[in-house]
Amino acid sequence: MSGENGYIAVVNHTAANIHSVDKALRRVGADARVTADADELMGASGIVLPGVGASDAAMRALLRLDLVDPIKKFAATGKPVLGVCLGMQVLFDSSEEGELPGLGLIPGIVREMQPNVDGISRKIPHMGWNAVQFIRTREEVPQIFAETPQDAHFYFVHSYECIPASEDDVIAVTEYGSTICAVVARDNVIGTQFHPEKSQDRGLDIYRKFVDFSLSPSSTAMV
Repeated sequence: MSGENGYIAVVNHTAANIHSVDKALRRVGADARVTADADELMGASGIVLPGVGASDAAMRALLRLDLVDPIKKFAATGKPVLGVCLGMQVLFDSSEEGELPGLGLIPGIVREMQPNVDGISRKIPHMGWNAVQFIRTREEVPQIFAETPQDAHFYFVHSYECIPASEDDVIAVTEYGSTICAVVARDNVIGTQFHPEKSQDRGLDIYRKFVDFSLSPSSTAMV
C-alpha cells in the first residue's frame, strides 16, 4: 500500500456491520481504526461510513456522538468518504424512513421501496446477489471501481432506495423489479447500496482500491 503512515477510519455509530467492514479493510492490508473520536476521524486518510438498520437511528447516533459536523468537514477537505448501504443513504438530504435530515453530502432523497412496481411483484427487503451495471464511461467512474467488471454481482440488503437529485451522481444501477441506484459519487464522496464486505473477492477489491486511493498523495476521485 502507498502512504505507510495513513489509516482508514471506520465511523463507529454502533451499526451492525461495523466490525465486518473493519475486518474486510484489514484483510486488504489497511490500518483500519473503528472510532467515534472526531480528531481521529479528521486525521484519517479516508473514512468508511457503514450502516445497517434505520436512518433516524443512525443519524441520532451520529448527532449524539457529535460526529455530523466532523464528517462534513472531513468531506470538505477532499479526502475520500465511502458510505455503505445505510451509510450511503445517510449521505443524502433526507429519507422517508425517518424525520431527521441526513448529512446532505449528496443532494437527493431516500425513498421506500414498494412491493409492486408497474404490475411487477418483488420481495421487500431486497436481499441477495444482483448484477451491477455501470452507466458511466470508465473515465467517469471513481477509481475504486476501475477494475470492477460490468455486471459483477454484489450482495444487497435494503428496503429503501436512493434517488439523487442529479442523474450525474448515479454511477451504477441494478435491476430489481425497477432500476435501483447501486453506486453514487459526487467528487470525493462515494456510496454503494450493496455491501462490499459481504461480496467476496469483488467486494474486497473495492475496499483495496479505496485504501490505495485514500493513501495516494495525489489521489483524484476519477480514474
